[in-house]
Amino acid sequence: MTKEELERKVIIRPDWRIADLAKDNLNNIAKPLDSLGYFEDLICKLAAIKGRTNFKIDKKALIIMCADNGVVEEGVSQSEQNVTFAVAEAMGQNLSSVCKMAAVEGVRVVPVDIGINDKREIKGVLNKKISLGTKNFTKECAMTEKEALRAISVGISIVEQCKKFGYEILGTGEMGIGNTTTSTAITAALLGCPAKEIVGRGAGLSTLALMKKRHVIDSAIKKHKLADADAFDVLCAVGGLDIAGLVGVFIGGAIYQIPIVIDGVISAVAALVAEKICEGTVDYMIPSHKSREKAFDLVINELDLRPVIDADLALGEGTGTIMMMSLLDLAMSIYSSPNTFADIKIDNYTHQQ
Repeated sequence: MTKEELERKVIIRPDWRIADLAKDNLNNIAKPLDSLGYFEDLICKLAAIKGRTNFKIDKKALIIMCADNGVVEEGVSQSEQNVTFAVAEAMGQNLSSVCKMAAVEGVRVVPVDIGINDKREIKGVLNKKISLGTKNFTKECAMTEKEALRAISVGISIVEQCKKFGYEILGTGEMGIGNTTTSTAITAALLGCPAKEIVGRGAGLSTLALMKKRHVIDSAIKKHKLADADAFDVLCAVGGLDIAGLVGVFIGGAIYQIPIVIDGVISAVAALVAEKICEGTVDYMIPSHKSREKAFDLVINELDLRPVIDADLALGEGTGTIMMMSLLDLAMSIYSSPNTFADIKIDNYTHQQ
């Protein structure tokens, strides 16, 4: 697949007339109108994506892209790259934080080695390694065009396989030391923000390291001349293989008409890149939680999406995705097996002037 072929992917938009029918169904349930709040909007969006009002989201999977980032050489993270391997290994053994949560919710976890800087295979982790991490983007582009396209293709193909196996909703997660730096760099480049306004402390940076991180990002944007670059070129210059893989997951969701849940700032940035490459992918995205990272608000507003969980989450791995899937199940329990006004023999609520 070439860049041009990727940009020409045809996205079939959801049928929003079905969303209106789903809203009618919600209004016939014996409850006050609009009383499920934003969850009613999400149920209607899911109905439009599924193309029918009587749909299910019972079979779920979480796709976690794991990769290392060469920019950690610049001291922008308090952790070493071996942490990426260690956490991915824990995921393969169903021992990581997100695996504990997924087990409760009945979500299949699919960890993917798309670019961990270690040649060892990890048991229980899908090996789709593009390279041993990315390059240090302060010195050269993080990825070649070919590497980025391969990573995006991995994400698309995993969604295709999930569709074949009957999964009805997918979530996104990531693991990669240094990926708050890459995601913030992409945000700064695409939205024209100075790094000092959006760079956060990631997994607990010191003030000195935070200042270094800001300088690294601003310098890279100037070095690679990203002020007017398109989203794909920005991804290649300062992104990560984990983000590129997630870009593919979001595009795959739109191609194969499967809703994809956004986790935190890293997957939100991937969602933004996906939308800028293939307009219309946002119609298949479900936001989950408000991230602690400063860049998140800018990105989610650019996508015109509203996360419903505001709990100061910053764990990553897809944990916010699992929480959102659980909440969607609760909302769907009312929608899928409704007790209607007719059932309890009272008049419907109406919108009054």
